[in-house]
Formats: sequence, structure tokens, C-alpha cells
Amino acid sequence: MADTSTSTRIKHVSTVIVPVSDQDAAIAFYTEKLGFEKRADVPMGEEMRWIEVAPPGADTTVAIVPPRPGEPVGVQTRIAFSTEDIDALHAELQAQGVDVDAEVSRMGDPVPPMVFLRDQDGNSLLVVELSE
Repeated sequence: MADTSTSTRIKHVSTVIVPVSDQDAAIAFYTEKLGFEKRADVPMGEEMRWIEVAPPGADTTVAIVPPRPGEPVGVQTRIAFSTEDIDALHAELQAQGVDVDAEVSRMGDPVPPMVFLRDQDGNSLLVVELSE
């Protein structure tokens, strides 16, 4: 069998980027609705800010920044978060008025239960239940 391992100086995923139309509205959504903490809010020039949020204790952050010129907001981010109790999270998100799927998706073993939610701009995020 051929050796497919490679060497890299890259050690982990640091930040994923989500395009948003209103950074203050995004901060409110991610901190108040999802319970994330704001990790960074620094100016980038005169009109832009670099803002990072993350679940408490998480290593990887989510940068909520304006889209690049000509690019949209409201995208399928391909970002997946995890939870230990998808049903409780689903109920909490619904109670807070978050745009979340009507039901938790259950495809059966070995696929974990999951649900999609959308932020204030319609950016789609996935939450998957951790296996015990």
C-alpha cells in the first residue's frame, strides 16, 4: 500500500468565515440566540471590523464579516457544530424564534441526529448530536 501521509506546518482549523450584512445584528444573533461569546472585535481600516465569535471553550472561531464585493450573504456555510442534546437545543432555538428546521433529522445509525438553522442573514449552519 502506498504511503499517503504528508507533512504540513498547518496544525488546526483556526477560524471559519461567515458573510453577514450587519455585523451588530450578527453579534446579537450569535451571542444572544446561540450563546456564543465574542472573542474579537477589532477595526480593519476606517469602515470595517474583524469580529470573531465562538461557543464557550471552543478552539475554532467564526468570523462574522461583510462579504467580499459581489459575493452574497445567506449562504450554505458547510459549517457543522456539535451538541450533546440535539432535542433540547432544537427546542431552545425554536423557543427563541431562531429559523431552525421544523424537526430534528434522524436517518438512523450510524448517522447522528442533526438539524439545520439559519442566522439573521439566512446563512445555513448544521448542528449534529455527539455520540456517547
